[in-house]
Amino acid sequence: MSQYKVRKLNKPINCVVEVPGSKSITNRALLMAALSDGECRLNGVLFSDDSRHFLTSLISLGYIIQVNEVEKYVIIEGHGGNLPKKEGTINVGSAGTAARFLTAMLGLSDGKYTIDASEQMKKRPMLPLFEALTDMGASFEFIEKNGHLPVRVTGAAYGGRKPKSEVSIDISESTQFLSALMMTSPMLEEGIHVHITDGSYIRITSNMMKQFGCEVDHEGAVYVIPADDSYVAGTYQIEPDVSAACYFYAAAALTGGTAIVKGVHSNSMQGDLKFIDVLKQMGCAVTEEREGICVSGPKDGEYCGVDVDMNDFSDQSMTLAAIAPFAKTTTVIKNIEHIRLQESDRIEAMVNELNNLGVDVKEGRDRIEISPANVKPGVVDTYNDHRMAMSFALIGLRVDGIIIDNYECCCKTFENYFEVLEKACAQ
Repeated sequence: MSQYKVRKLNKPINCVVEVPGSKSITNRALLMAALSDGECRLNGVLFSDDSRHFLTSLISLGYIIQVNEVEKYVIIEGHGGNLPKKEGTINVGSAGTAARFLTAMLGLSDGKYTIDASEQMKKRPMLPLFEALTDMGASFEFIEKNGHLPVRVTGAAYGGRKPKSEVSIDISESTQFLSALMMTSPMLEEGIHVHITDGSYIRITSNMMKQFGCEVDHEGAVYVIPADDSYVAGTYQIEPDVSAACYFYAAAALTGGTAIVKGVHSNSMQGDLKFIDVLKQMGCAVTEEREGICVSGPKDGEYCGVDVDMNDFSDQSMTLAAIAPFAKTTTVIKNIEHIRLQESDRIEAMVNELNNLGVDVKEGRDRIEISPANVKPGVVDTYNDHRMAMSFALIGLRVDGIIIDNYECCCKTFENYFEVLEKACAQ
């Protein structure tokens, strides 16, 4: 297993960086392009483990796809709601978006398929989505463990059947379940009525569906996509990944420096943009520049702790946890119980690794409280979780001797993260 020793930065960071395209937007765009009626060109595509599993799954289902990783674009020949192959096997790897979105796509199809996954993805929750799709007419045969991948699926439209168009679903464990049903609704002649609650990534889904030409009505706990809606083929530009940008903004806070991330602007539809408001509360200055948002940290990296509800942008919990020990006051991160069910139990992972570095952390079921500390050197276990690797590397900018174990797990979403971080620190 590989290790990476972070180089302590003895001066404020002062960087302009470029990050990959958004994982959330990339994988949504791939699905909508496949379900469009014609050729779609997606620009600014993220190429990572997750998106490659999505692409290879679509190819396994018979889609004709042109891929250019150098120029970061993909061209997909959409087939509307009619999948090219009526049987086959796909492997979604550890990609939660691919697992949930493609399960819905195959669950509403007129074919029979097998969905395989990595050992990590096999542990992640899927049952509410399976139950909703079963209620709509799909059937599932669980190969290993009930309610989890791998699974054999017979689509709700198999044999000429008509899938049910009204369904309820619990998204307390993942909003991706709702996104999956919404985005595959053009496969249904009568559209869909989904009864549920709101969430930030649902707003991404709604906005993208509208950008692809599909109307979404939302009132209270009900999402409605009308009958005969379809995705319009064309060219679509994917936003830079705000989740990735936040690591560099946090580095600016941590070192009292400045970071600009190209193409990240305040009109982004990504929920993680809220993390920039948290940095403002901590004492950072934020300006909108032509190249992108600029975050400047307080002088000498001296900032206050915060008490913040991170339910809507929980991917940044670990980023905040990494910089919290260096704050002048205690930091409380709350309403994040659902992150126990992601790539790792992220609350447990944060507590364990901060404790190992000499930081006092109080753990609750849905929260952690981090006290200011003199952080000591040590090896950080990443739990094969890309966000643990990328966020906890920031600690090494202030503390000499921080080593990230299995750092290459960042390939899930940002495969050259450590190279970009090094260049940012050298600017």
